[in-house]
Order: sequence, then structure tokens, then C-alpha cells
Amino acid sequence: MPAITEPKLISGNANMTLAKAIARRMSMHRGMSVALVDARVERFNDQEIFVEVFENVRGEDMFIIQPTSNPANDNLMELLIIADALRRSSADRITAVIPYFGYARQDRRTKARTPISAKLVANLITEAGIGRVLTLDLHAAQIQGFFDIPVDNLYAAPVFALDIEHHFKGKLSEVVIVSPDVGGVGRARDLAQRLGCGLAIVDKRRVKAGEVAEMTVIGDVAGHICIMVDDMCDTGGTLCKAAQVLTEAGAVEVHSYTTHGVLSGNAVERIGGSLLKSLVITDSIEPTDAVRAARNIRIVPTAPMFAQAILNIWNGTSVSSLFDAETLVPIYEGMYQRA
Repeated sequence: MPAITEPKLISGNANMTLAKAIARRMSMHRGMSVALVDARVERFNDQEIFVEVFENVRGEDMFIIQPTSNPANDNLMELLIIADALRRSSADRITAVIPYFGYARQDRRTKARTPISAKLVANLITEAGIGRVLTLDLHAAQIQGFFDIPVDNLYAAPVFALDIEHHFKGKLSEVVIVSPDVGGVGRARDLAQRLGCGLAIVDKRRVKAGEVAEMTVIGDVAGHICIMVDDMCDTGGTLCKAAQVLTEAGAVEVHSYTTHGVLSGNAVERIGGSLLKSLVITDSIEPTDAVRAARNIRIVPTAPMFAQAILNIWNGTSVSSLFDAETLVPIYEGMYQRA
């Protein structure tokens, strides 16, 4: 059935910049103004979260834009409380647009007496009245199965492929795509196939979380431009050490494309002083001033892709069409031109 209501956007405080960019992009696609719903998401003195929606949302198709990034607990609670406010205001359908899905690394029991927190978060989201989730590069694909509601998982790989083709034009024959660990081989292989490039792996062994003991390069990287691809960069330790190992193995340059720039602690300083020539991230997490000012960190926008995905969901058309780089070329409006 054709949609009879307009899509309406509302945002928490996690990434207001991205939310406004999505609204602007949707306005361009629709040829009419699409603004964020007027609301306040505030905290009482004891840090309890309070939400008040100032517009009528009865029967509306609502999209909440809220990554659950640091501070993860606050941003998650904002998402749940906004959803509850919309549900109690008789919104027809509520979709959570979660560019970065927090707690995704806790997707299985690694030892006895530990939680599967990603499943718990999925339960909370569903119970809050959210009917659909739209996210980007889940840390583990099986998290989609934790939900009993539809989950659309977008991929940054098509955008990264366009960006690499643009910035390494004429040099693609020299490029090797590198997975910084064995677990990310599927992601690296996909990008390598899109670009027609070679593939290598950095096999790492951890002593404990956040600390890498040993790295070994599997594949030929000597004389090549190495581009590591991963779903997130937290402390930056793995990427920086992998860049050193690849350089010692003969790589001419080392770059990294990472979807989610968590960049906690002194990660920005660590990356700035590393052998990484560039780290490319998306704006799925609100970049800090330090990230924006970093000499070797560049940010690729996701608003065009999310805006189109929201419109496709609202129209009842395919979201998987956005998995193809050819589809994204016109969406990114001249930012990338293919030969």
C-alpha cells in the first residue's frame, strides 16, 4: 500500500550532527522540508533522562536517530525513553536508526558466568515498542538474529570502495586489502572483490583484551599500498601495531578504513604518532574536536546512505539496493565519479 504519512525524524543527543545531516539530505530527496521533530531530551539533577515531544505524532511513521556510543548507557536509555514516549503518543510505527550499535562486542559467552549483553539490548529495544532497527556494520552478523523484529544492516564497504577508487585512482593495481585479524577476513575479502585487489591478513594473538602480543603477516605486501579494513577502532592499538608490522614487511604505505571511530582514551594521539598514513572513519559516532583536528584522520559521511535507507523503508522498497556501489554514486551526488 502507498504511504499516506510523511516520515518523521527525531533524535537523541548522541549524534545530533548526523541527525540534522540526514534531515537535510531527505529534504533534498523529497523536494520539501524534512525537519527533526521538536522535542527535548534532558536530564534531571540526579541524571534521570526526561523526554517531551512537542509535536503531534499520532499515526506517524517515526524514525529515532540515536547511536548507542559513549556514554553507551545514557544513549541507550535515551533511545528507549524516546521510543516509549512515541509509543504512548500513538505513533504508528517506530524505527530505531542506530548508526553504531553499542554492546555488539558482547555477542556470545566467551567464558563461564558471563552475559550476552547484545541480546539483552535487543530485548530492551523490542520491549520499548520499536518495530524495526536500521544500523550500520554490526560487529557480528548474528546479532540480527537476536531481534524478533526486522533488522536492516547497512554496509560501509560500498562507500569505502568508492572512496578508495577516488583517492587511489591509477594506483589500484598496487593496492592490497588487509584484514587486521582473522575474524575480519570476510569483510576484507568483500572489499577486495569490489576493487579487484589482492588480500592479506594480519594474524594477531592477544594476551588480554586491548593488548596484542604478536602479529604475523599472511600474504605478500612488499612494495604494495596496504589498506586495512575493520568495523571499529577503539584504542587504536591493533591498527597502529599492524601498520608497523606491515611496514616492516615491505609495505609502501599503510592506510585504514574503519566504519566506527570509537577512538577512546588516547587513541587519536596514538594514531597521530603511528605509521598509518591515513585513517578513514564514518560519522556513525559523533567525532570529537580532537578527531576532526587530527592530521591523518578523515571522515566519510553516512547521511546520504541513511537518508535513502529511511526513505526506502518508508516507501516499502528495497534497502539491500544500497549494498551496491553503483546505487550509491548518484546518492553521493558527484562526491565520487566512476570511470
